[in-house]
Amino acid sequence: MLPVRYDSPAAVRQHGAVPAISLPPVTYGATAVRPGWADLPPGLRNALAARVGGPPTVRVAGGGFTDGFAAVLTGPAGDRVFVKAAALHRQRHLVDWYAREAVVLARLPAHLPVPRPRWALTDSGWYALALDAIDGHTPRLPWNPTELAAALATYADVAAALADPPAELVALGLPRLADLARDDILWWGEVAAGREPLPAAAADAPLAELVALESRLPGYADAASGLAHGDLRVDNLLLDADGRAWLCDWPWLCHGPAWFDLAGLLLTAYASGLDADAAFGGHPAAAGAPADALDVTLAALAGYFLTGAAAGPSNASPHLRSHQRWSGGQALGWLAARRGWPAPAPDDPGPTPSGTVAAADGRTPPPR
Repeated sequence: MLPVRYDSPAAVRQHGAVPAISLPPVTYGATAVRPGWADLPPGLRNALAARVGGPPTVRVAGGGFTDGFAAVLTGPAGDRVFVKAAALHRQRHLVDWYAREAVVLARLPAHLPVPRPRWALTDSGWYALALDAIDGHTPRLPWNPTELAAALATYADVAAALADPPAELVALGLPRLADLARDDILWWGEVAAGREPLPAAAADAPLAELVALESRLPGYADAASGLAHGDLRVDNLLLDADGRAWLCDWPWLCHGPAWFDLAGLLLTAYASGLDADAAFGGHPAAAGAPADALDVTLAALAGYFLTGAAAGPSNASPHLRSHQRWSGGQALGWLAARRGWPAPAPDDPGPTPSGTVAAADGRTPPPR
């Protein structure tokens, strides 16, 4: 399949009335607290070194919201791989995510710009997955309109390739976004019922409208025939030297509409003062979407992130909750601007949590 032509620079220019730019509390390249090479078991280090031809040069990834090992390993002969590794028992959820991602990546259409699996191994009670090491950088915030256009072009190709799901992916028994929404994403109804506290940012928001909007997501998602990445955000993208965007981190592939992914990515475009409404409406992934699909998605994401931010500290990343709070505030702010609601109330993030705590989440959106 040939890449989709997507040329719409106007879609990512600034508004006529530009809102204040908002940046995340911690840059996306510095959100993770990961083990270093020396923290891995000696047997695992030896096994990894053997696969790259000798003792490697190691560059640990600073981004992400998990505490698994993640680094580019460069062997003595220059062979480079990106390795994710986790303990089989203590970090079983990460092992499952990495193994699922390997299966998905191996079956995605060959023309898509995604890292492909090289090999996997188990040693010393750890699982390690090696992927292609993409030579690129995470897009910087606030977004450069040219870089955002590249990201949107890549996602146009991805959405087109997955609109009619390849049989080898369907055979994996992927989850459905509609079920994920019912089970884990929709939280305004819980707030309205008094089972979750009202986030401070939503103090002046019309709660009944938020409940009504988010409640439409499962039905809309069930009506979609394609597949969605499920976690499309700025730190799951890499821009190479040619300006092409690569889409990473694929364990959450699900049956669902591409416009859900698109809305999630564009939260940072809205926060960057760009015309996110035009970017959404002019993108191929939004073609045929329900008229209120963007508002429905923003309502769901706002509730999901804002209630998640109040869940207490996480051992996945000390910055996870503050990023959830910021992301939820952007979703609610964008929705309020679109619907003429009062701007969200400032939400005091409190001190950044640290130390080892009980929660074991890490996906953003994280499991609850």
